[in-house]
Order: sequence, then structure tokens, then C-alpha cells
Amino acid sequence: MSYHELNLEERIAIRVGLVKKLSLREIARQLKRSPSTISREVRRNSDADGNYTAYGAYQYTKARRVACRPKRKLVPGSELFQMVKEMLRDRFSPQQIAGNLRRMFPKLKDAYVSHETIYK
Repeated sequence: MSYHELNLEERIAIRVGLVKKLSLREIARQLKRSPSTISREVRRNSDADGNYTAYGAYQYTKARRVACRPKRKLVPGSELFQMVKEMLRDRFSPQQIAGNLRRMFPKLKDAYVSHETIYK
């Protein structure tokens, strides 16, 4: 069984269930989800006053997801991206490009790009 993130409709159903004073287990049964999933959702995504709203929960989740993802080093349009692109056109391998960038910019850690990143 694989995990599927709660969608907005499910979050709305949780909110309605809470307003109707249903237990978390009853809400979970109606949504065919684990009670621990519903409990975790309500605990993590309630505001400072302890109120759970579907749209607020969606926003909290989205903000946490953005915060946990690392920033990309090779962003299209950046100077580093253009350099890598030119080196690829000149038939350098990703391993060679990664090594050349380290030699060209020994003190600039942001210019270090692994060959796996270049392949992606």
C-alpha cells in the first residue's frame, strides 16, 4: 500500500467532520484513511488557536514542502547553466565539466556541480 497525500476535498471533509464533532476515527473511516493520518493532519495543520481549516492546511503543507526541497544549482537562464550548456555543446562529458568548474572556481562552492546534476 502506498501513501497518497491528502487532497483538498479530503481536507474539506475533515473540516466538516470536526465541525460536526465526529471522532477522528469516524472521519478516518469515512475517508478510508488511517486514523493516525487524520490525527497527524489535524495536529500539524491547525492554526495557533487550534482551529483546522481545509485551505489553511493546504497552505501549511505547501509551505513545508517548498522549505524542505533543496534549491537547484542549474537554473535555466543562469550564468552557470549557460556555461554548462556551452561545455556540453563543445562535447565535454558531464564528468569533465564538473572537474573544470572546480578548477575554474576553486573558492566558489556554488559553482560546484556534480556530474549527476548535469545529467539531470
